[in-house]
Amino acid sequence: MNSLLTKNIWAVGRNYAEHTKEMQDSIPDKNLNEPFFFLKAGTCIKTGSKVTLPKWSIDVQHEIEIALRIDENLNFSHISLALDLTARDTQRLAKSRGLPWTLAKSFAGACPISEWLSLETSHPFENLTFELTKNNVLVQKGCASDMIFKPQQLLEYVKMHFPLAPQDIILTGTPKGVSALKSGDHLQATLQKDKLKILTCHWDVV
Repeated sequence: MNSLLTKNIWAVGRNYAEHTKEMQDSIPDKNLNEPFFFLKAGTCIKTGSKVTLPKWSIDVQHEIEIALRIDENLNFSHISLALDLTARDTQRLAKSRGLPWTLAKSFAGACPISEWLSLETSHPFENLTFELTKNNVLVQKGCASDMIFKPQQLLEYVKMHFPLAPQDIILTGTPKGVSALKSGDHLQATLQKDKLKILTCHWDVV
């Protein structure tokens, strides 16, 4: 599957309560069914094992997420793990000024992504867990069942409000434990189904 065909990355924010508290943001009311989305350009996808940090930020942070790919019928077809890299210093400044987060979220290489797995081999979502280690230290661990808005809710919301296209990607949010990256860091992420690893990926920060 060619990542260059992806037009848009629809990324949901504040979808894990503990990470939302970590960012000192308000937790969305799931009863309102209004997830908070921001857009990352499809061209910021980065395949391979290298993560390149932008030179203009001194606080680029990792956010490990379950990524879901959209098929020709606008349904989920494949699953992977991705990093929603965030220039946190730039994001904080944008927030303080009431400005969009585009520079903080959609710079070149801002979405490193692993290989894709068919959803036929990796659902239901509730049985999925994932984690990220940095330099062999566990930094993030999440369960799909802890999402405030579940994957199907996210999909239906995007379909209703945005021009969703085949090959687009939905990022489903990150658990707590985000922290800054630096050159030389080694990252390993795993996706588990019923406690069995179904995907392992590695990134080296350069």
